[in-house]
Amino acid sequence: MKHKRIQTVTRGKIVLRIIFVSVLSMLICNSTLEADVAVNKLIINANEGKEIINRNIYGHFAEHLGRCFYDGIWVGPDSAIPNTRGVRNDIVKALKEINIPVLRWPGGCFADTYHWKDAVGPQEKRKPILNMFWGQIYEDNSFGTHEFLDLCEQLGCDAYIAGNVGSGSVQEMHEWVEYTTFAGKGPMADLRRANGREKPWKVKYWGVGNEPWGCGGTMRAQYYADLYRRYKTYVRNYSGNKLFVVACGANSNDYNWTEVLMRETVETPEQLQELKMNGLSLHYYCGSGKRKRLAAEFDMEDWFAQLKKGLFLDELLDKHIAIMDKYDPGKDIALLVDEWGTWHRPEPGTNPSFLYQQNTLHDAIVAGLSLNIFNNHCHRVKMANIAQTVNVLQAMILTEGEKMLLTPTYHVFEMYTVHHEATLLPIELNCADYVFGEDKIPSLNVSASKDRYGKIHITICNLDPEKPAKLECELKGAKAKKVTARVLTDENINAHNTFNKPNAVKPAVFKDAKIKGGLLKTTLPAKSVVVLEII
Repeated sequence: MKHKRIQTVTRGKIVLRIIFVSVLSMLICNSTLEADVAVNKLIINANEGKEIINRNIYGHFAEHLGRCFYDGIWVGPDSAIPNTRGVRNDIVKALKEINIPVLRWPGGCFADTYHWKDAVGPQEKRKPILNMFWGQIYEDNSFGTHEFLDLCEQLGCDAYIAGNVGSGSVQEMHEWVEYTTFAGKGPMADLRRANGREKPWKVKYWGVGNEPWGCGGTMRAQYYADLYRRYKTYVRNYSGNKLFVVACGANSNDYNWTEVLMRETVETPEQLQELKMNGLSLHYYCGSGKRKRLAAEFDMEDWFAQLKKGLFLDELLDKHIAIMDKYDPGKDIALLVDEWGTWHRPEPGTNPSFLYQQNTLHDAIVAGLSLNIFNNHCHRVKMANIAQTVNVLQAMILTEGEKMLLTPTYHVFEMYTVHHEATLLPIELNCADYVFGEDKIPSLNVSASKDRYGKIHITICNLDPEKPAKLECELKGAKAKKVTARVLTDENINAHNTFNKPNAVKPAVFKDAKIKGGLLKTTLPAKSVVVLEII
C-alpha cells in the first residue's frame, strides 16, 4: 500500500510538471510571437518633411510596340469604338482618373528608327515604316506628332519626346523642336501651320536618344557624352518654351556610364554651362520570377525572386545618386527612371515581339514597392515612367477589340495619387523579415507624405504572401484623430483581371486600422498594398 501511494504521488508530480512545462512553453511561445509583432514598428516624423514628391514620378511610357498604339490607344477616327480624333475615349478617361502627369513617346528602341517628318501632314501622304525592333511590323504612321500631342492635351499631361540619335541627325531633332514649339515664322513652324496647327505646343521634356549603350547605337559612354553635347548645342528654346533636356543614362547597375556622363557634362567651362543636362535617365526592369514563367503561373519561389529584384531598385538608386552627388552636390540635375517595371514571358497565342503579358497581384506589389522607393528618393528622382501604358509589359490597361480592363498595377497608381506633389515625410521602420529558404527580405515596404491640406498618407506593401503583419505606427509631430484606409489584395498570388471578370482584383475599404492615444495600430493582410489616410 505504501509503495502504491508513493507511485501515485510521483505520478501526480509528473502530471504537475507536464502542466507546468506546457504552460511555460505557451508563455514562451506567446512571448516570442509578441516579440515578432513588436518588431513591426513605424515612426512617421510628420513635422520634418522637406522634399516634395514630384508628380512626374507617376509618369508613363508608351512606345510603338505591339498593340500599345495601333489596336490600343489609337483606333482611328473612323472606328466604331468611341474615340476623339482617333484616340479611344475609355483609355483617356481611365488615365485621367489616375492623374497621369507625363507620357514618354515614341520609344524605346523604336525612337532611334523613327523619322518624325514621315508621320505629319495628310494621312494619305504619310510614309509608312517597318518597325524593325518589334516584330518587323508594317506601320502606316497614322499616329504621329500631331496625334501624340493631341493625346497629351486630351489627357492634360506633359509630353516627353525621345529624339532619334541612333539613325537620325542633329538637324532632324533641332527641326522637330522648332516644328512643335516655335511661334514665329520659319520653315518648320510654317510646315506645322500647313499641317493644321497654328499655335505651337508647349513641349518641355526632350530626350537625346534612347539606350545608346544598346539598341540606340551600341555606343561607349565617352562617345555618347560627346554626342549629347553636340545635340544639346542645337536643341533650343523657342517662344517662351523652356526645354528640359535629358541625357541617356545607364542600364541598371552600369555605374561607370553614370560616372562618365556626369563627369563629361557637368565639369565644363563656365561659358559652356548651356551644355549641362537637366536630367539623366536610368532604365531598370526587374525581370520576372525565378523561372521566367508566365505572369499568372508564379509559385512562391517566383514570388520571392520577383520581389527581391524589385527591392534592388533601392540599392541601385543609392549608388547612382552617390555618383551624381559627387559631381552635382547642389542637385541641379534630376534623375529620371524613364523605363521600369516587370518583364514576363509573352502570353501564349500572341506575337512574342509584342511583349503582351498578363498583369497580376505580384505585379501590383512590385509597382507599390517601386513607387515607395521613388518617393523616398524624391530629392533626386524627379520622374519615372512605367513600361508600358497599354497592352505592353506591365501595362495600366489591356484591350481586346472594344473591351478594356484596368490591371492591378493601374489600381496601385490610383491609390498612390495621394502622394502627388505632397511633402515626403521621414520614416523609421523596424520590421520582421520575410524568410524564404535560406534567403530573406524585409517584409514591409513603406513611404509617407503630407498633402497641402495637412492629411498624412502612408502606403505600405506587405511582401509576405502568407503572413499578416501587425504594425504599430507612432506619429511624431501630428495630432492624429481619424484614419481611413483602402487595400488591394487577394488570396491568390496570381490573381488578375480578365475581360470576363474585369473587377476581380480592385481596391476595397480596409477597416482594420485604428488610432488611439496618437498611436496607429493595424494588421496588414498578407500580399497586400494598403494606403492609410490620417487626419
